[in-house]
Amino acid sequence: MKRYDLYRSKAPLRISLAGGGTDVSPFAEEHGGAVLNVAISKFAYATLKPREDALYSLYNLDDGMQASGQLSQEIEHEGGLTLATAVIRRLKVDRGFDLALHSEAPWGSGLGSSSTHVVAVIGVFLHWLRLSVSLADIAELSYEVERIDLAQEGGRQDQYSATFGGINFTEFTAQGALVHPLRIKDEIVNELHYRSLLCSVGRTRNSSAILRDQVLRYQAGDQDATQALHETKALAYEMKNALLQGRIDSIGQLLHQGWQLKRRFSPLVSNREIDDLYEGALAHGAAGGKLLGAGGGGHMLFLCPDGAKQHLARYLEDSGVSAVPFSFEDRGLTQWSVVNGT
Repeated sequence: MKRYDLYRSKAPLRISLAGGGTDVSPFAEEHGGAVLNVAISKFAYATLKPREDALYSLYNLDDGMQASGQLSQEIEHEGGLTLATAVIRRLKVDRGFDLALHSEAPWGSGLGSSSTHVVAVIGVFLHWLRLSVSLADIAELSYEVERIDLAQEGGRQDQYSATFGGINFTEFTAQGALVHPLRIKDEIVNELHYRSLLCSVGRTRNSSAILRDQVLRYQAGDQDATQALHETKALAYEMKNALLQGRIDSIGQLLHQGWQLKRRFSPLVSNREIDDLYEGALAHGAAGGKLLGAGGGGHMLFLCPDGAKQHLARYLEDSGVSAVPFSFEDRGLTQWSVVNGT
């Protein structure tokens, strides 16, 4: 068996176009959820170096957290190492290793960073241990690590987008997830990208608190929040059809409708600063947009009519909001090996 010096993996972050929130339990199991999202060219990475002993070390390159110990002992770490240690426990790893982690967007950015991080960590261990697991099972395992093992609030779309990549319409039921990779004409994809503007609002947010409030409102029978979830699900199907048909202007309008619905999930989704920024973007050329992720901060996506993108970008820059370059990413979880540092 060939011996490698390093094993690496990467998984793409994502932009959720429609349906976000309907993939969160218990709504997804009781009524079915539907999400349209697209993977982007920003990634979470994991690098593993095998050891000859039964020791391990973890290093999060983003926050500087480090930990080490013996695999025979219970592994419990916090902060940027929490998710990785949960994966190690779930996979019952018993061979020594050094693991380094890095993400091109911070957790809480609204781009699915934490779930993508889990997918990358699972991917590098599966590659090193030579375990053959289907993409669907990897996505579901990632979901279980976060939502069951760690009891963290959240949905299912991020894990599937990070694992499969590309543009997907995914339906969620009590029986599981059904991923529909969309075959969109290149001219439609190129136009969608050309007229899209991704920007960082400059701070991350606590998605767990927002999602917890959304779930509690749904469970308490809040009619406005529940109706907004049902309408959001229907809008995801409408958005899928608009994308397949290349109706880019309609996508902008649907983004706007989706954002208005999302604000009804929970009062924590938005705030005065975000609302003012959104209204200003509409006044300076945006056809529609939305805050990505659970809400509260992170990244915003805007769709512009032809010729309006640069004007909007200048307005946002003057407002202290930076545009974020990106492209769409066809590939999902990717794993490879390195020999002698090459």
